[in-house]
Amino acid sequence: MKEDKSKKNYFAHKTAQVESNYVGKGSRIWAYVHIMKGAKVGSNCNIGHGAFLESGSKIGNNVIVKNGVSIWDGVSIEDDVFIGPSVAFTNDLRPRVKKIKPNFKAIKTKIKKGATLGANCTILPGLTIGRYSMIGAGAVVTENVPDFALVVGSPATVVSYICVCSYSLKEEPKYFVCKKCHRKYLKLEKGVKLKS
Repeated sequence: MKEDKSKKNYFAHKTAQVESNYVGKGSRIWAYVHIMKGAKVGSNCNIGHGAFLESGSKIGNNVIVKNGVSIWDGVSIEDDVFIGPSVAFTNDLRPRVKKIKPNFKAIKTKIKKGATLGANCTILPGLTIGRYSMIGAGAVVTENVPDFALVVGSPATVVSYICVCSYSLKEEPKYFVCKKCHRKYLKLEKGVKLKS
C-alpha cells in the first residue's frame, strides 16, 4: 500500500501534515492531522480533525478515527474499526522520560476487525480488543476484551454481548440470538462465537 507521492490517491486537508508514504486509496485526512513517517493507513479511512499517528502505528481499511485521537507506536488496528472522539491509547505501563528510561520499547496493542471504541475510553497497552466488541464511552480497559463483548466502566467489565450489526444478543437455551437481525451465536466457556 505504498503511496506514490506524484499521484496522490487520497484527500488531505491543506493543514494536515502527512509524512508517511503509506496512505491507502480513498482515505480522507482532515484538518490539523499529523501522520508521521512510517505510520500506515489503509484504504477508505477517515482520519478526523487533530488526530496524531505516530511512526509504527498501523491502521487497516475502512477505519474511522474521530477527532482528537492519538495512535502511538505499537498500536495496530484491523479493518472496519470505529474509534470515537478522544479515545486514549497507551504503549508503556511504566512511563518515564528518555533520560531515566533510555531503552523504551513500545508495548503492542491490537484492535481487531469491526471493534467499536466509544468516546473518551482508555485502552491500556498490551491488550487485544476482540472482533466486533464494543467499548463503552469513558471506559478504562485493563484486560483483553472478548469477541462480541460489550464492556463498560472503570475498570471495564463485560456486561453483555452484541451482534455484528451492533444490537444486543438475547440468551436462549442453546444460543445467543440477535434481537434485530436474528443471527445466532454459540455459547463458549468465555464469550460467544458467531454460528457458521
